[in-house]
Amino acid sequence: MIMKRTIWIIFFTLCFKQLIAQSDSSRPKLVVGIVVDQMRQEYLYRFSPHFGEGGFKRLIEEGYYFKNAHYNYMPTATGPGHASIYTGTTPRMHGIIGNDWYDSNAGRLVYCVEDQSVIAVGGAKEFGAESPKNLLTTTITDELGLFFQGKSKIIGISIKDRAAILPAGHNPDGAYWTDMNTGRFMTSTYYMEELPNWVKDFNARNLPQKYLNEIWETFFPIETYIESDRDNRPYEKPISEGIEPVFPYNLKKLSKGLPNAFTMLADTPFGNTLMIEMAIAAIENEKMGTDEITDFLAISFSSTDKIGHKYGPYSKEIQDTYVRLDREIERFLNVLDKKVGIGNWTLFLTADHAVADIPHKMKEQGLPVDYWLGDSEHAGIKKAMEEKFKAPGLIEKIHYGQLYLNREVMEEKSLNINIVKAYIIDYLSSISGVSGAYDTKDLMAYQGSYLETQIISAGLNGSRSGDIVFTMPSGWLHQSYKAQGTGHGSQYSYDTHVPMLFYGKGIKPGVSVKYQPITNIAPTLSMLLNIKLPSASTGQPIIEIFE
Repeated sequence: MIMKRTIWIIFFTLCFKQLIAQSDSSRPKLVVGIVVDQMRQEYLYRFSPHFGEGGFKRLIEEGYYFKNAHYNYMPTATGPGHASIYTGTTPRMHGIIGNDWYDSNAGRLVYCVEDQSVIAVGGAKEFGAESPKNLLTTTITDELGLFFQGKSKIIGISIKDRAAILPAGHNPDGAYWTDMNTGRFMTSTYYMEELPNWVKDFNARNLPQKYLNEIWETFFPIETYIESDRDNRPYEKPISEGIEPVFPYNLKKLSKGLPNAFTMLADTPFGNTLMIEMAIAAIENEKMGTDEITDFLAISFSSTDKIGHKYGPYSKEIQDTYVRLDREIERFLNVLDKKVGIGNWTLFLTADHAVADIPHKMKEQGLPVDYWLGDSEHAGIKKAMEEKFKAPGLIEKIHYGQLYLNREVMEEKSLNINIVKAYIIDYLSSISGVSGAYDTKDLMAYQGSYLETQIISAGLNGSRSGDIVFTMPSGWLHQSYKAQGTGHGSQYSYDTHVPMLFYGKGIKPGVSVKYQPITNIAPTLSMLLNIKLPSASTGQPIIEIFE
């Protein structure tokens, strides 16, 4: 009887171990998240004649390609974008309502990843007082770490600090960004007291200086880039003061004598090359994807954003940047195949936002666009409201389409907040260049089905947003771009429409034009990995991937 019971115990133990093994084998050894800063969805097909077969085309043809993915809130900016991708929710819940926001209690702007309790490690102090402490919810990377009780390797890397910090979550093995003076990767004491030896060795290779000796010329003959506009347009912002925005760019000559030459390097495709090299170094030195515990590498390419801001979406520069990025991604996918193994890794690719057309360019085509007057208009609004209510300092701050009222002044003048807000909203609505003005309190309570109102509402956070929100018409940009360049941040499709690609283990080939909010990425990964959803996730798993 005892022997029979022992046999059954052994049998069930073996069955249990087999189930666990099957469960573990269903997960990839490595998940790679790629965010291409400011990438429009249409770049995937507009520039495709110049792509190779092993980069973007490989991901599209062998992965699942969602052609109608959008941000479901505004503002469409880097900090909120990365936070929303990895938390599966909007700024209303995760709290990153902009790259920065006004804090009435502190009386100043707060940077989305600032943390005065930590200091720089491996870089300049002005780039190091940073952590994810302002992120109010967990990320998919946090949940992976919790599931495996800290045994997963989780790393975030980017040129931009916020693009490395927010995806990596609250408790990663490392988040590394660049010292913008030197291009060397650094971190903060939130994560560690000293850089790992492999990061020190990587910095010692001095790749930024190597790339600054290069000449940026088009990968293919410039005359073959018929998908973009003419070179050297007057509304493009030059890479350096007094330099015409025209190929080729002799970086060695242009950067000579510049105290912070790396900022120029980040404005070229070689910034993306630096990122690929760092990603490969992380995989090799941290031995990511080499055991049955799933690891996560979060990569964000920032140079695409910097180049896009300067030259715009129809420039020769942005086309060449994506032609070159395609080759870098191909090189990276081949490294994953070799180091982790074909069929052992899963990857997603998206963007943190897209970008507006340069209004000057659109005006050439007779399209309805213009520029918001910006700071001068803000001063006019403040003055008009102070005179109306006889309350100097009534408006404490206007920042990024949000207006903050001074509560102390209102109390001193015994002003009714609802009357004040109603008057300001009417005043704003009468200004050319304002498409809508809203009471934040009303927007936070909105439960209707009008998509634009839903989008504006989802970008607000009760403790961080202003009292009134206002928006610009489609195609308009802030006055700061009036001289040259372009920007983003709106609720319109040119800013919200981004790529969404899944590839690798657990992903079948397919294509869909169904609307997908960006907040569906994290829940989809949760289901693929069989782990818990991020704590405030409001997105849904993408059904097509699992059918």
